[in-house]
Amino acid sequence: MSSSSMKSINFPKTSNSINYNPPFSTKNLNFLIAYPNIVKTQKYPSLILALCSRTPHTHNQNDNTIGENPNSKSNAEFGSNSSEIDTQKTQPKFNSSSIITPPALPSRGLIFGIGQNGGWDSAVVGSPVVKRFLSDEEERWYMWYYGRSEKDSDSGSAGLAISSNGVHWERGELAADSSSGTGVVMTCGENWWGFDIKSIRPSEIMIMSSQKVRASMAVYWLYYTGFSSEKVELLQDNFLQSTKEVGFGFGFEGVFKSLPGLAISQDGRNWARIEGDDHSGALFDVGSKGEWDSLFIASPHVVFHSSGDLRMYYHSFDPEEGKFGIGMARSRDGIKWVKLGKVKTIRQGSSNEGCFDEMGVLNACVVRDKKVGKYLMAYEGVDRDGKRSIGMAVSEDGLKDWKPVSDKAVYMASEEEEDGWDSRGVGSPCLVQMDGDEDQWRLYYTGLGVDGRTGIGLAVSHGSEFTSFRRWAGFHL
Repeated sequence: MSSSSMKSINFPKTSNSINYNPPFSTKNLNFLIAYPNIVKTQKYPSLILALCSRTPHTHNQNDNTIGENPNSKSNAEFGSNSSEIDTQKTQPKFNSSSIITPPALPSRGLIFGIGQNGGWDSAVVGSPVVKRFLSDEEERWYMWYYGRSEKDSDSGSAGLAISSNGVHWERGELAADSSSGTGVVMTCGENWWGFDIKSIRPSEIMIMSSQKVRASMAVYWLYYTGFSSEKVELLQDNFLQSTKEVGFGFGFEGVFKSLPGLAISQDGRNWARIEGDDHSGALFDVGSKGEWDSLFIASPHVVFHSSGDLRMYYHSFDPEEGKFGIGMARSRDGIKWVKLGKVKTIRQGSSNEGCFDEMGVLNACVVRDKKVGKYLMAYEGVDRDGKRSIGMAVSEDGLKDWKPVSDKAVYMASEEEEDGWDSRGVGSPCLVQMDGDEDQWRLYYTGLGVDGRTGIGLAVSHGSEFTSFRRWAGFHL
């Protein structure tokens, strides 16, 4: 069987029931961080929860620990994977003392620019992962995103911003130092043998509870891309030079190997890495020589399908075809994964020359439509010049028969202003479904300007066709 085709595996459903766990209140909460019990002979890493300080990267030396449930099974019970999560528990309040409010953003569609001089995200921002939390009392938006400072140009971190409407965001200049703070929440790994010692980029956040972890509350699971210092040699360096920023995975002096990682948290701010099957700590390794994903694995986006059935969508660069492609993996517990191969039924650059995705597709964001049950995939398409646009495809089961909603991109770089903030390309899409009788979706994305500066933008779509999105122009009363 060709390594680039989708594999068929027997993946039976489990008898375990699903728990739709809402985010928990952080009021009067002692934060727990989960550390992997690094025992290579175990089929799955056990998780040990240790009491720790609210301050990032510091630990309380209390002896209270919670070990792995001896009666645990391999399956996890997962909460809703929707970008909108209903909860009766009040979310953390803003802590204005730790928040930096940026100046007004006049550019159309731009809702989040680079940070202030000296801040951790003063050079680059991108890769937004946006979640909406609702309760009877309030609406709260969280955005985890990638950032890099001017002082530390060789590495990037993950940060958190918060909002009451998903448009006007409050951010932190330094580390998020409290249960309601904003700013840096996760930095590169420190182990020399690790897969994420150069840079990290958030890909997806899920609210889950697992039988493998003895904890009374659900936790945030962060799937992310980790970059090492190992450079990847490609035949088409000239093509990739024009995509290094908006491509999310390319350094300033080349392409670096990346792998998928996992971290968990009980407040969305204090994170602990979970060691996967790969010797580097990643969830899994690249493919063998000759396979389509033998160079790197990037942008692991995970979707809950049913109890004991999670799907991961990721991308790589196929050296044989010379194009980007999107692949899939499946898991019962969110930790151990089985690759299925490349998703061939997406266009994957197979259409006519000159199309927006001629050089392939990448950075997929897959969500399940709450109203009709079908799966939607927003993804980047790369044209022959390396410019990025956003396309959309739909599928009934999320596995195969992905059908593009249009032969053209549903969202493109700004053409109104040649020097606009997102005039060189748009990518890293994140879909959020809104409430109401009408079908309305928000598309958060990263834009690249002529000066190489990045920002995070917002576009909206009305209706179920998804053939086009328009840039956010403000609230209409």
